[in-house]
Amino acid sequence: MHWKKLPFKEIKQRVFEALGNNLNYKDEPILGLPATYLDQEQFYFNAPFLKEAPFLSTLISNPNHIGCHTYSKGESYFSGTQAIEVDLLRICAEEIMGAEPDSYDGYVAPGGTEANIQAQWIYRNYFMKEKNAKLSEIGLVFSEDVHYSAFKGCNLLSISPITINITETRQWDLNYLEKQLIKAKSNGIKYLIIHLTMATTMYGSIDVPTPILDIIKTHFKDYFVHVDAAFGGFIYPFTNENSKLNFANPEVSSITIDGHKMLQAPYGTGIFLSRKGLIEYAQTEEASYVQGTDFTLCGSRSGANAVSMWMILMTHGSEGWKYQMQRLIDRTDRICDRLDDLKIPYYRNQYMNIIAMDANYIPIEIAKKYHLVADDFNKPKWWKIVTMMHVEKHVIDDFLIDLQQTNTVFNN
Repeated sequence: MHWKKLPFKEIKQRVFEALGNNLNYKDEPILGLPATYLDQEQFYFNAPFLKEAPFLSTLISNPNHIGCHTYSKGESYFSGTQAIEVDLLRICAEEIMGAEPDSYDGYVAPGGTEANIQAQWIYRNYFMKEKNAKLSEIGLVFSEDVHYSAFKGCNLLSISPITINITETRQWDLNYLEKQLIKAKSNGIKYLIIHLTMATTMYGSIDVPTPILDIIKTHFKDYFVHVDAAFGGFIYPFTNENSKLNFANPEVSSITIDGHKMLQAPYGTGIFLSRKGLIEYAQTEEASYVQGTDFTLCGSRSGANAVSMWMILMTHGSEGWKYQMQRLIDRTDRICDRLDDLKIPYYRNQYMNIIAMDANYIPIEIAKKYHLVADDFNKPKWWKIVTMMHVEKHVIDDFLIDLQQTNTVFNN
């Protein structure tokens, strides 16, 4: 895991060179495209600061990255910024998620929800095309802590959700998994998509693939494994070098990562990655007016979002990013140490920056003051802290002092 940190001058130069290799709505005779640059009454091309603002310049230029540029060249009008997206995908797939060079396809999606559904869509189509599967024969298996996009995908794609209970340690209940698999087979399920999570939304828990897949293999031979690393993808691989939820694991076929969480990128910066030979099952050949056709749920998408993620990764480099993530872990450790002193029960994976605290020990006024998130706002059992970049030491100190002073449990 090593990509080079670049000085801002070089980052800026490479982005503006990429824009120079794109078609320019302002200066070239473009008659056929149903698109243009951003409205000039609101977004002014000649603002002096834009010379030092490569992302904003890309946003105003408005390149469309429709298609999948690891699979085909796509529309030639925006080849410059498409190349930046391809390099971004290379960093994410090879450097962070352990893929071999040129062994994957992918694109920058509007977010993790689409990326998760993209995986389901691909595997559903594979089973239908290659195995002559009926919709009623395809199931999606996931834990009860899963992100709601799993249910949304099942609803959209008409595949069967198979929910697995979790244990007190936020791991899959393997006995319950076996029972559910037997039940699914009796109900006609023949093909599975296994949805594993690298950092669940509420708890930051990490699914452990080997025991889960060992049981699945005893009941099903046709399955694909998708890893939802929407939250954990830009932190967990940097804090736990022994992660098995990546492409170095031959069982893993696709991965979702979100840039708008840990990477501090704008919304609209999800990433979908899959092994070669899979994304074509989502190809929309009817999109014949698009050079290279389309492989994505969203179709048209902003090239500026890909540029923003690439710029952030280049600004830090791999070592700089690892340092940033370790700082967050250190701050989270500090909170947990104090919670231990105060005897407040909580769940936390040691490699993650999420703490789920027992709601019985958290006064509601504290939860509201610090904008904690509940597992269920109607009847909270857990209140969640997420130690993000903006969470400074003094805020942590204030929270812990308030917690100690207002909860009578600690005064006995």
